[in-house]
Amino acid sequence: MPALNEATVIGRTLGRLAPLRARGHEVIVADGGSEDATREIAAPLADRVLVAARGRASQMNAGAAAASGDVLLFLHADTELPVDADQEIAGKMQNRSWGRFDVDIEGDSPALAVVAFFMNLRSRLTGIATGDQAIFVRRADFPGFPEIALMEDIAFSRIMKRRSAPACLAARARTSGRRWERRGVLRTLVLMWGLRLAYWRGAAPEELARRYAKEA
Repeated sequence: MPALNEATVIGRTLGRLAPLRARGHEVIVADGGSEDATREIAAPLADRVLVAARGRASQMNAGAAAASGDVLLFLHADTELPVDADQEIAGKMQNRSWGRFDVDIEGDSPALAVVAFFMNLRSRLTGIATGDQAIFVRRADFPGFPEIALMEDIAFSRIMKRRSAPACLAARARTSGRRWERRGVLRTLVLMWGLRLAYWRGAAPEELARRYAKEA
């Protein structure tokens, strides 16, 4: 779990992982240098909290390097897994290298359900997964996330699609719509599609990250 200044949400997310830890699964938080109480809140709720170079990709790679499991799962600090996520994954990994869950977006706006529907549909049609969908991968097949400023999940999906199609699990991860609602659902949707289009056309991730920070 990569985290940066997530004190308001990380306790709830890690608390929901307690049944998985009780079944022997390892939870590692890779903190990017939080200036709030993220690490202190996470410490009793995770198997390990480490500090890594800031950046979602570098933090996830650091967490993966510290993990001991045969399957790695990457979870945002504001995303909750289905209660039987481990069983769902185990049932699909015999013939797949990687996969992701469908997603629900939690929030007050009815538009978030529409966004989630099309996010899941797009993922099934294209084989591209996003971080909100709790990407998982066999350790033996994990190439590392490209350490770029933005779109690391898209770049990772491109690499993994050459190995196998993703397992697209219909079970739902539940992610927070806080950023969507803070910026405006339609505005955020237009921004993200614009950034993805620019990325597909070859724009540098560093420039996209600057645009994201400015417009978000």
